[in-house]
Amino acid sequence: MEKIIVANHKMNMTLQDTQEYIKVLKNASFKPIICPTSIYAKIFIDSGFETALQNVYFENKGAYTGEISPWQAKSLGVKYVIIGHSERREIFKEDNKQINKKIKKALENELKVILCIGETLEQRANYQTVLSKQITEGLKDIEDRIIIAYEPIWAIGTGIIPTNEEITETTKFIKSLFSYDVDVLYGGSVNKNNIEALKEVNVVSGYLIGGASIYAEELIKIGEVVS
Repeated sequence: MEKIIVANHKMNMTLQDTQEYIKVLKNASFKPIICPTSIYAKIFIDSGFETALQNVYFENKGAYTGEISPWQAKSLGVKYVIIGHSERREIFKEDNKQINKKIKKALENELKVILCIGETLEQRANYQTVLSKQITEGLKDIEDRIIIAYEPIWAIGTGIIPTNEEITETTKFIKSLFSYDVDVLYGGSVNKNNIEALKEVNVVSGYLIGGASIYAEELIKIGEVVS
């Protein structure tokens, strides 16, 4: 099965950077899902890329200055949305209840949801309880299929990653919590230097790539290894 590759640009890149990035990535032999800063989403859509937003709100419209509407995202041609990223949880204090509301509204608007879950280093010894709570509460009263992105928080941007055995064990645990064969992506310091080793983890469906995905040439190298 072809691996899912999701490129999370976070809050990076100028308009000129974006235009140059697209010129390079158009030559890639695989099709990544691009998660640009939201103001650049239309540029990627018009260039033929499957596009995701990095966040949405739990209302379609109204007096919510600065928020991003899933209803408007759908009208733009956005196909996917990341919800519950650790940076949203930690910096913006989003809890599982808010995440649940966002997922429901995204699904109502026929967006495909990528739910991020993960534990801190302090929580690692008790990771099953942490991840189970994030999934159970985040997906309360939701029956639609979604994608899970497992990102151990202690591995994001640190260059430190779990062993393949640890990723396999955690992925199997996550899958055991679902009644269907859920796609689980691995994220957390994925780059061109460790992708050869990571691709040996057969139970994951793909990768959520952060910092390395900002560079088109590096994303292409990663994609070529796993596709």
